[in-house]
Amino acid sequence: MPNSVRGAFALLASALALAACGESGVPRSTPTIGLYTSLPIVWGESGDIRELLADERPQHWALAALTSAGTLTPLDTLADASGNLPLPRDGLLVLAQPRPLTPQENVALDRWVREGGSVLLFADPMLTAPSRYALGDPRRPQDTVLLSPILARWGLRLEFDDAQPADERLVATDFGAIPVALAGRFRFSGNSGEGALLPGTSGKNGPDRHGGLVTGKTGIMGKDGDAASPCHLIADGIVAQCVSGKGRILAISDAALFEESEDRASLDIRRKTLASLMAQALSGD
Repeated sequence: MPNSVRGAFALLASALALAACGESGVPRSTPTIGLYTSLPIVWGESGDIRELLADERPQHWALAALTSAGTLTPLDTLADASGNLPLPRDGLLVLAQPRPLTPQENVALDRWVREGGSVLLFADPMLTAPSRYALGDPRRPQDTVLLSPILARWGLRLEFDDAQPADERLVATDFGAIPVALAGRFRFSGNSGEGALLPGTSGKNGPDRHGGLVTGKTGIMGKDGDAASPCHLIADGIVAQCVSGKGRILAISDAALFEESEDRASLDIRRKTLASLMAQALSGD
């Protein structure tokens, strides 16, 4: 990332932190929301740095939703110079269609979650949001999410059905109506396509109290002896909830939620659903 953009990132993070303090300058008791994304949420798509920083640029609707949930910290890496994820473990990490992680970032993320971190993940195998940048342009959002190593670490794999209808639809969940378009499906990883045993379940697959599916085998990346994270699936795999060590992951297999819409009712649904998903991820339930 260019130094000018890195500097702008730092300035924005500082401004957002100060805004959370209020007029008194004393920080409110709000969680830190870390955002790591390839989507134009913090920085809209632009031709140059002047356009990027222009005051009159319209703000992405999700930015207000994220800042209202806590102190927003945009991240340009998941591993700092010490190899640690630069976010307090009582915060929430929102991974919205992130770029592929480096080995160091995979390790830092895995450790941070196991030590008590909470993740809200949007992993889209076929991004439908339009972009002004051509294919191959590094500024373009990630068209296909590539997170197999960390997903497998959490007991999941992401599948895609290319025969599904392309139209956007709403998936009803306890967390709100989730807009999806060309969505993926989470499945359990491991030797027979199954993940790890949830506490209190038998060794057989079956529904859990959320209407999801729990599993009874272990295995990560197809290797015996590795214990996958306990997971369950909701809405036929559109949503996955996993436990890893002391931490929790709430994963959505699509990122259409973040698309802009000229329809006010559609935007209201997106705002409410994003707020509900963040609240659920922070609750630890």
